[in-house]
Amino acid sequence: MEPSWKALLPFLVVIPLSIWTRQVIPGLFVALLLGSYLTEPTLLGGLKTMLSYLVHNLMQTNNIRIIIFLYVFAGLISIVKYTGGIKGFVHLVSKKIKTARSALLLTWISTMVTFSDPDFRIVTVAPIMKALKKRLHLSSQQIGFTIEVTSNPVVALIPLATAFVGYMVSVIDKALKTAGIHEKAYTVYVKSIPFNFFSFTILLVGLYYSFFKYSKKARAGSMQSEWNIRKQNRAVMVEAASEALESPNKQQGEEGLESCPEAFEQETPVKPWNLIVPLSFVLVLTLFLSWWDGHQGATSFFDAFLRSDALGVMLEALMITVILAVVYFLLQKFKLADLLTHFVKGGNELMSVILMLALIWAVSAISEDLGFSAYITDHVKGWIPHYFVAPALFLLGALISYFIGSSWGTWGLLMPLGVTLAQESGTNILLVIGAVFASGTFGAFASPLSDNTVTLCTILDLPVIEYARTKLLPSLIAAGLAVVLFSVMSFVMR
Repeated sequence: MEPSWKALLPFLVVIPLSIWTRQVIPGLFVALLLGSYLTEPTLLGGLKTMLSYLVHNLMQTNNIRIIIFLYVFAGLISIVKYTGGIKGFVHLVSKKIKTARSALLLTWISTMVTFSDPDFRIVTVAPIMKALKKRLHLSSQQIGFTIEVTSNPVVALIPLATAFVGYMVSVIDKALKTAGIHEKAYTVYVKSIPFNFFSFTILLVGLYYSFFKYSKKARAGSMQSEWNIRKQNRAVMVEAASEALESPNKQQGEEGLESCPEAFEQETPVKPWNLIVPLSFVLVLTLFLSWWDGHQGATSFFDAFLRSDALGVMLEALMITVILAVVYFLLQKFKLADLLTHFVKGGNELMSVILMLALIWAVSAISEDLGFSAYITDHVKGWIPHYFVAPALFLLGALISYFIGSSWGTWGLLMPLGVTLAQESGTNILLVIGAVFASGTFGAFASPLSDNTVTLCTILDLPVIEYARTKLLPSLIAAGLAVVLFSVMSFVMR
């Protein structure tokens, strides 16, 4: 098809419609439907074209692997939750926290074992902090900010064993093919990580807010005399003992833990190793299989990781982990039928994400067939300064992601456009990919519509809008620093 301005229509429709509806899926659906009727402008022809693009892109090998990975990963987390892994970790860690500063420090350190997914991290750590906030004089806003700043921004920087990796590699792969660039998507993704400037700046800002600005109230509250603290603790112990006599089945000493159904049900057992063992399996297997898959012909240890088939390796490691985990749980007398039920339940929770992925793949494909890349090449090359592309994309993506509350949606919408613009304007592609990922991370952290924010506020009993306002200023500070870095690096890199 001859390239024309019509090739831009799907993208011109999807962004404002997603912002207006505050949902990515309706915008993607309308964009795909529009592109389909532009390709085949007949009553049934457009509908058949839309279905054809959906089916064809779902049948691609890498796309199927991504869908399986996401479903299986969510299923694994669900059975870990059911078998008491999350609840056990909560109980294990909460007993070792004595001061507000140690609680905040633990929140940061716990990222090392809960980095696989932001929502997983939130439902694991938030109940601990909720249970301890009164005793340690912590505010819910302080707790929420510290947990969130170490969730999505951190997960976006980790290239192994996360729910994000497969999706991030997928959108890069599709964008590279759209722009006619023949490079391994995973290698490009790893190289782009240092340019996700918002993740780095919000972590720096988060350190300051966690341990200095927000902690002033905690320090003021902790200036009570030791005698008063002991008196208060004795009173709490007496009250807890009385309540225990009245209600023997009620959990005591960890207020708030049982009121978090997102993390675990009240009857869930306390088994911390049911979290630690599966996570250890998936991490060790991913690292080993990544090295094994790429070690032949590799010039160094790290080169082996870059040569490996990342998606295939992560899926293999995950499948082995699920099998070993199920055997491990069966040895603990959990019923296979219950494990299967919770596995399917967890996987089904990601069906909306899988639908979004299918629509993104189809929209990207139909836009390319309409001549999107060729049109951009003919009309953009030569007049857009290369130093303008990365900061502009970051600002545009930050705006979009704030209004739709989805990092994945923003990445899917902007990555094809960003890579094509970078290719035709002479901008460094790694810098532009980092800008797109940074922009989505901004919205996932700052937006009141983010599922991370909603989940956290549900657990901590926080009003969503009020809480979102408290973190808007640090978000804007970090975003401003990111814009400066993107502008400077755009002049330095070509």
